[in-house]
Amino acid sequence: MLDSIDMEELKAIALQAGEAIMQIYAREFSVRYKNDASPLTEADLKANEIICSQLQTLYPNIPIMSEENQETPYEIRKNWEYYWCVDPIDGTKEFIKRNGDFTVNIALIHNQTPVAGVVYAPVFDVLYWAKKGCGAYKNSQKLPLRSNTHNEDTLYVAVSRSHVTQETQKFIDTLHAKEVVQISKGSSLKLCMVAAGEADIYPRFGETMEWDTAAGDALVREAGKMSYQYANGEPLLYNKENLLNPWFVVR
Repeated sequence: MLDSIDMEELKAIALQAGEAIMQIYAREFSVRYKNDASPLTEADLKANEIICSQLQTLYPNIPIMSEENQETPYEIRKNWEYYWCVDPIDGTKEFIKRNGDFTVNIALIHNQTPVAGVVYAPVFDVLYWAKKGCGAYKNSQKLPLRSNTHNEDTLYVAVSRSHVTQETQKFIDTLHAKEVVQISKGSSLKLCMVAAGEADIYPRFGETMEWDTAAGDALVREAGKMSYQYANGEPLLYNKENLLNPWFVVR
């Protein structure tokens, strides 16, 4: 199945969704709130429509899980071998604030593991992508771009722009380095930073959903890094009965 996935097609879908998002980003738009109090804009819905319709056309036999679609019951989806995990706009709060830190996330999951992913940041026109066995890339540059050979001196820590919890900060305070530099970013860009070597570690001791991390996690793994569950040190798993991620550390 993985051999049949054309990354050029996935990249094109992400770029098309990003173009539609930017058209809405450039004008006034309304915001409403879902039952969990998370924001929703017309850009989320338009991007979701583009991504899901294209994936269904190209890969009709692969089911889709998207933040903006009705959730498929676990009794059905637990039998999925492959599925798409989509977040049309990861970082809707950043989209509303117009700070650029939002992404289009498309991931392919195989047996609870991300094996392909595309992350597109339309404001910055930066496209990350990875496929198992084929490497991870930022535009055309293979990841990681750099390696920190002196992390005992300076450790670069990616932190959420909008969601730094007390528990996350306590963890950062325990890190052993002469200097700890915190870099604030929104959305899945924090996972991309670790994949690229632009950050050494990304701790997240707060609420995230599987579609928030899946595409970036594919990059992380193909760049030779890993997203670890904080509680047991095992890799993050996907398509769980509860789609909420546990606390995790990417390094």
